[in-house]
Amino acid sequence: MGSSSNQVDQCDPGSDVREVAAGVVRGRIDTVWRLLQKSSQPRRLRPEDVHQLRVATRRALVALEVFGERFPSGRREWFERQLRRIRKTAGEARDLDVLTARLEEDRGGSATRRGPGDGSERLLTMLQKQRDASRRPIGDVHAKLVDQDWPSRLDEMIARVRGGRRTSFERHVRRRLPPIIERFFSLADRKARGAEDLHELRIEGKKLRYALEMCGAVLPSQAMSRCHESLEQLQKRLGKFTDHAAAADRFRRWSKRKAVRCSRTAIAALVRRETKLADAAQRDFARWWKRSRRRGLRRRFERMLGG
Repeated sequence: MGSSSNQVDQCDPGSDVREVAAGVVRGRIDTVWRLLQKSSQPRRLRPEDVHQLRVATRRALVALEVFGERFPSGRREWFERQLRRIRKTAGEARDLDVLTARLEEDRGGSATRRGPGDGSERLLTMLQKQRDASRRPIGDVHAKLVDQDWPSRLDEMIARVRGGRRTSFERHVRRRLPPIIERFFSLADRKARGAEDLHELRIEGKKLRYALEMCGAVLPSQAMSRCHESLEQLQKRLGKFTDHAAAADRFRRWSKRKAVRCSRTAIAALVRRETKLADAAQRDFARWWKRSRRRGLRRRFERMLGG
């Protein structure tokens, strides 16, 4: 499952959910802050750092969704806004990292090197500059959150975890997890398979996977592992489509800009290539994500909750 879930795996199902909520939410948000602090020196940020930052914000947001009712709404909503802002900023940098790496790999692995006049080298240079520039806004976000005293705000929110009648961690999970599961399957069972639907399905699949990681101490381990593995397979297959679709969309937008100083022929070729690869990945996913697989996965989740 990965080290990110260890602190939850060690919880007893009968633990007071207030204690679990305080530990999990603090751990997830502290991870975001630790990764964000690296952005104070943007040039030293590695692609993996940017990737981990975006993943950490998603995990923290899911933690607030699962346990958020235990915290004062105003403080929780402030962290939700900041986490979404970080995720969006890191997402732009991550997309450019992935796209640049792919074009660098394509160029380095070509059997025949293209000539300098085809515009591909200039396009790659432009993309590399945009990738480097995309790290600066992450540092700007960090600087603003330092001014707003993120650590003290977190301490205050955790200190105000709500009391009331004692509820076990297990009881809380069995109430909060089913709506997240149902939200995922309401998208999974849709007939439409456009780009927006597939992107939304991938996001909800990630949220459900991160929620499972937080509920490991409560759920049957074998059943949960099988559900987690199925969601990982879903992510990998949808990832191929979304990467190519996002690349095609970015190149398409570039082709309409007058300020782009590189060959529009090279950009048009990339639009065609990425669109073709996205269409192929979409067809492959549609063949794999058949009705019997969806129904089987739903039954697996039902057995997990019933266990």
